[in-house]
Amino acid sequence: MIGDLRSAALVSKQGSIDWMCLPRFDSPWVFGRLLDWDKGGFLQLTPALEGASMFRQYRRDSNVLQTIWTLEHSRMRVVDFMPVAVPGKKLKPPESLRLIRMLQPLAGRTEWKLTFKPRFDYGRQLPSLRELRPGLVAAYGEDAGVFLQYPDAATLELADGAAVITGRIMPGHRAAILLHYAGARSVPAAIGIDVAHAILHQTDDYWMNWLRSTTYRGRFDEPLHRSALALKLMQHLPTGAFVAAPTTSLPESVGGSLNWDYRYSWVRDTSDLVNALGEMGFDDEADGFLRWVRAAHDRHPKDFKIMYRIDGDDRLPEFVLDELEGYRRSKPVRIGNAAVDQVQLDMYGELMQTAYTCWQSRKTLPKPRREILLQVVDHILASWEKEDSGIWESRRRPRRYLYSQVMLWVGLDRALKLDRGLRMGTVRRAAAKRTRALIKRQVLELGYDEEIGAFTQALGHKDLDATALAVPMYEMLPATDPRVVSTVRVLQEKLTNHGFLYRYVPEESEFHQPEGVFIICTLWLVNVLAQMGRLEEAEELFSRVTETANDLGLFAEEYDPTTGEMLGNFPQAFTHLSVINAIFNLEGRPSGKGRRSGRGGGG
Repeated sequence: MIGDLRSAALVSKQGSIDWMCLPRFDSPWVFGRLLDWDKGGFLQLTPALEGASMFRQYRRDSNVLQTIWTLEHSRMRVVDFMPVAVPGKKLKPPESLRLIRMLQPLAGRTEWKLTFKPRFDYGRQLPSLRELRPGLVAAYGEDAGVFLQYPDAATLELADGAAVITGRIMPGHRAAILLHYAGARSVPAAIGIDVAHAILHQTDDYWMNWLRSTTYRGRFDEPLHRSALALKLMQHLPTGAFVAAPTTSLPESVGGSLNWDYRYSWVRDTSDLVNALGEMGFDDEADGFLRWVRAAHDRHPKDFKIMYRIDGDDRLPEFVLDELEGYRRSKPVRIGNAAVDQVQLDMYGELMQTAYTCWQSRKTLPKPRREILLQVVDHILASWEKEDSGIWESRRRPRRYLYSQVMLWVGLDRALKLDRGLRMGTVRRAAAKRTRALIKRQVLELGYDEEIGAFTQALGHKDLDATALAVPMYEMLPATDPRVVSTVRVLQEKLTNHGFLYRYVPEESEFHQPEGVFIICTLWLVNVLAQMGRLEEAEELFSRVTETANDLGLFAEEYDPTTGEMLGNFPQAFTHLSVINAIFNLEGRPSGKGRRSGRGGGG
């Protein structure tokens, strides 16, 4: 994944950009071969001759990708990045410039081949391609154009809605491929190689400087830094929102239909995300998110939606693109997300946790934020006994889900800890204390099943679910409590595969479809094992989780332990934030899930 804090692109090991939505994360794609090999579109850059081997890595502490292609005695470096505009710098990339692919031969003469096959409107609109001048090809859609700048000495062929460009480059020389997205009537000016190179270094510096602000020092620098950089790539900086993933419809089981659109901002996911970054010392992201929350809430002040577009719009009608084959023939391909209208009560707890985390580092609570948080407290007090759809977004099984109840308890608990800034007042404070105790009592009495020996998915139900781990994670009970110890044992016996944890028994869910193990659930187990003092077991399990990442350290949502395949949307913000939380638990400082060791506050 590469990105510019407005959108992101996925680059394959074959040098092909197979996913890129423009102008922003939740826009239609320009390159979408990930979901349809023929109709999706792509931009591929490789050596012209087949058989070259490749090695790729991110540049140190950066989101700039570097690939080295080797064929016999020739070696070529390709550097892929999406330019980031850096405030205060004289060099400002044009707004239209969205992608640069730099070519640099390292040894021998290199012949290269570029295939440019854009598509508009989710693959349903074939653009018209034409050469505007030597070194510039335009692809026009109804409302915008994509412009590809390439070395003007290269050879261009236009056929079947694609441009094939071939060229040759010698050691000591550099070349660049630049992609612009602009209005159909705009034609971008040519950008020279020296300016492109300066933009590269400026972008590299942005990522390195951002990462330097972390306060973390410990044993897990590499996975922690990569997860933080991956999370930052999923931010839409103009609004402060974060997407759950940059993709849609990557299946939870190959050939299955559990394919969802994650290119939106969930209040829950982003609350946890900025908490995790806050634990590393990144405080601006939480502030930006809470400003976005206020803007989204102002549109519909009565209730929060569980998710929004990155601009705060809550209109996410879900529809299916029947004409697309889907990832490895996994249909349907969905755009939009009908879960937007669900009730998921847990989000109020995560939101209050984030506000508490932010307050601990800043000790300020602006009046508009305070007013919204008081509304959150009132909503919890009025709604805590209601059924909802839960964290797994059940579409047909409303229940009083245990995870939601624990998070409502967290919401009131954090509000009471925050009361010096929140100023709830005597009546509301008393109601919050009383309801916090009632929620805990009901979770312990109705959420724990003596016969099974475990906390269950919902109050009064017997379904097993990894969300039972929320009870110790959020410190409703200590991890050494006999009910927690028993729950961990039962989950390990009934819900694991090769040590990894399913979220529930897939065949017993409302969807009755197979799915992979949920990586975040396995990381929750790492957290609780660490809190129980079973550190060796926790570290061993965490080590196994890191093996599910791809060669660049990026995690998907789910994983098939039998085949080693990634499943679900990719990269997944929830997984990366859970990696950060697990690392802090392994080091004895629980992160974002209760107390913030070394920064005051309590569990």
